[in-house]
Formats: sequence, structure tokens, C-alpha cells
Amino acid sequence: MSENKRRILQRDRNPHLFRPVTFRSVTAKNRIMMSPMCQYSATDGMPEEWHYVHLASRAVGGAGIVFTEATHVSPEGRITPNCLGIWNDGQRDAFKRIAAFIADQGAIPAMQIGHAGRKASTARPWDGAGSLAADTDQGWQVIGPSALPFADWQTPTAMDEGTISRVLDDFAQAARRAREAGFRLLELHAAHGYLGHSFLSPLSNRRTDAYGGTLENRSRFLMETIEAIRREWPDELPLFVRLSCTDWVEEGLTLDDTVAVVNRIFAKGDVDLIDCSSGGNDTRQQIPVHPGYQIPLAETVKRETGIATAAVGLLHSPDFCEEVVANGRADLVVLGRTLLADPYWPLHAATKLRAENVDWPVQYERSDIF
Repeated sequence: MSENKRRILQRDRNPHLFRPVTFRSVTAKNRIMMSPMCQYSATDGMPEEWHYVHLASRAVGGAGIVFTEATHVSPEGRITPNCLGIWNDGQRDAFKRIAAFIADQGAIPAMQIGHAGRKASTARPWDGAGSLAADTDQGWQVIGPSALPFADWQTPTAMDEGTISRVLDDFAQAARRAREAGFRLLELHAAHGYLGHSFLSPLSNRRTDAYGGTLENRSRFLMETIEAIRREWPDELPLFVRLSCTDWVEEGLTLDDTVAVVNRIFAKGDVDLIDCSSGGNDTRQQIPVHPGYQIPLAETVKRETGIATAAVGLLHSPDFCEEVVANGRADLVVLGRTLLADPYWPLHAATKLRAENVDWPVQYERSDIF
């Protein structure tokens, strides 16, 4: 038997969750993606030792793709004063060590970049999570597509064309710095009520210019953000986009709207995968939360557009995750709380599913509990 045939047979015996997947020039060793999860532990946007240990542990634990939390393109774009940033070269350089270590473990170092828009300038969850007024020591003036606040939070300044142009350049420069820091995969955060999502949703975008009104106009800011990122992000490296596929609110953004927008995105050829989440833009949302509740979103987007998708939302069972990938409902599973609770979940899942192409770190091989 040839070596190539032997490898094919071995691959086919492996569970789908642990088969490699390639996006452009980047191949992840499995279909497990660590979700970007805010740690609220930065000072002036700088990654610190907590971020290094947090991300390094998940790389050692076997995830195929390890994402930073939402890393913001400007100080005003931060969710909280303690969120990460990539708006200066000092931050870029601090990330280099993290990206290099993740890659050394055989995982793909990935960064999510974003701008919180009207949901910026808030306190950390353990400090109350409320809006910080612009005239306080910790707060700043927030911006958005329209002067409509999220709930009773700070009212944003409606962005004029000059502000839009500046923010688009912020995204481009963030992409450049992410590349220079050694990240091999980038994701644009346009979900959960943050800036990109707030332009898409009719609940938060009441503009009457070229960025408002019709769905095509409301998607203009997202399309231009992707174009700005691609000016600095190389063609050979993949770009993902996280979307809230529905607002879960009557007269809000719908899954059909998302399919239409994704068809436009896919036709341009700049984006490789849609990370399918939902909600976050209106407190009236009614979300039917249960394990796997967002899988139908990823499944529908994939079926109706042909683009690769990632499924996220209370995924914690190896068998369940295997079913999602094996049946083509999504191309990746995105784990958040699961990996917070257990950084080594991928290795445990590999044992449970009897994957044959997964090795524990040699430093841990003497463990006999699995």
C-alpha cells in the first residue's frame, strides 16, 4: 500500500471533527475553533500575561484555531476601558509572542478585530456592565450609524462620511498590524450589536444616505470594511466574518436578510467563512437558547450561499460537535464557555471519539487518566 493511500485510509477512519480543513494557504489540524471571548484584562489595549496564558493554554489543549478576543481598531471602539486593542505598534509587538507560541503548538493564530460602536464605553461585567458616560474619567463619546442608543445607554454620535472613512482606515491598519504580529487568520466582528451589525440592522440604522434605508445600502459599511481590510490583509490568508444572522426581534434583521448579504459577500471573493451568531442589538430579543440553538443559522447560510460556515452556541458534547461537522451542517464548531471550563477539551474529545491523528503534548504523555 502506498504511503498516500495509507494516509487517506487513516484520515477516513478519523472523526470528521479531527480532519484537517484548509482556507486559502492555511490548514487547521481540526475543525475546533476557540471563540473570541473578552477577558476585560488589558491596560490601554495592551495584551498582558493573562492573555498569553489564556490563549497559550488553549493552543496546548489542542484547538485547531485559537482566536484572540475582540481586539479593537481604535480606543473609542473598545467595549470597555479594559479591552484589547491593535491600534498602535506597541500592541502589535506585544502580540508577537502570543501568535508565535500558538503557531508552535500546531494551532492557527487568529485575531478578531472589531469596533463596538454604540455599545462601546461600558464597564466590565464584574463592575456592573453598564454604560460609562462620556464625561467620566473612564468613559468616552460613542459613535454609530444613527443617534439611537442601545437600551438606555449613551446616545451615539451619528457618523458622518469623514468618520466612516476614518474608521475604515482604522480597520485597514489593524489588519496590517495583525499581519505583522504573525497572525495567520483574521475575523471581522460584525455581530452582537457592535458597529458592523448596527449598520446592518434597521433597528439601529435610520440613515437616509447611501448607508441607510435598503438592505443593500445598510450593508455598504460592512462591504467597505471588508474591502479596507483586504487592502492590508494578504490574498493568501483567510478572512472570516462574524455576523448576527438574526436580531430575534420583529422588524429587525432576519436570516433571509443575512443570506442576501452573505451572497453579496461571497460573490466578491474576499471572505472565506461566516461565523454564524445572533442577537445582541436590541434588548427585546427573544432567543430560544438551548445547546446548538444557532446551528440552523450556520446550516441555512451554508446551504443557501455555498460559503463555509462556523456554528457557535452552547456546544459542549464531542458527539454533538461531530454530528454537526459530519453532516455538513457547518465546517467548524466554535467553542466558548466549553474551552473556558476545560482548555484541554479537544484532547479529551479526541480520546472519546477515538481520533487517530491527535497526540498529547509530549510533556504530558505520562498522564494515564485518558
